[in-house]
Amino acid sequence: MTSDNPLLATLAGLCATSPTPWGDVLAAVTKHFDCPVGTIHLLDAKDGMLHLAAFQGLPQPVLEKVQVIPIGKGMAGIAAERKEPVQMCNLQTDSSGVAKPDAKLTKMEGSIAAPMMHGGQLFGVLGVAKPVSYDFPAEESALLMQCGELLAGGHQ
Repeated sequence: MTSDNPLLATLAGLCATSPTPWGDVLAAVTKHFDCPVGTIHLLDAKDGMLHLAAFQGLPQPVLEKVQVIPIGKGMAGIAAERKEPVQMCNLQTDSSGVAKPDAKLTKMEGSIAAPMMHGGQLFGVLGVAKPVSYDFPAEESALLMQCGELLAGGHQ
């Protein structure tokens, strides 16, 4: 799985470091997907909430709102609840209610949040966003899920 894809190989190397350098992990993922904004939230077994472990490109008002996310709230929380990727072609025009209104403050449009799963268990959520309308194709969504599985598997 890791040898065929340079991103997965990079992440496997980073996972071998203890503690995991979540900022470096996120930098590799956002660079690969050409996304200036990204987040990694980890599930806290004690409170059952997603806690921000790394971020890139978030404005301060958004950063304050995404420190702790309940399962089922916002894109990351819904991805965690459904245990599948959740994406928006354009956060700026979304009216579904999936993305929180403050998400528009990112000035991003195309975004995706993918659960980090291993052995059927949720470990966290990985999210990236682009400043243009964008539908992440199935291959990119699948790769993001593979990234999440690799990251979650390194911590079981």
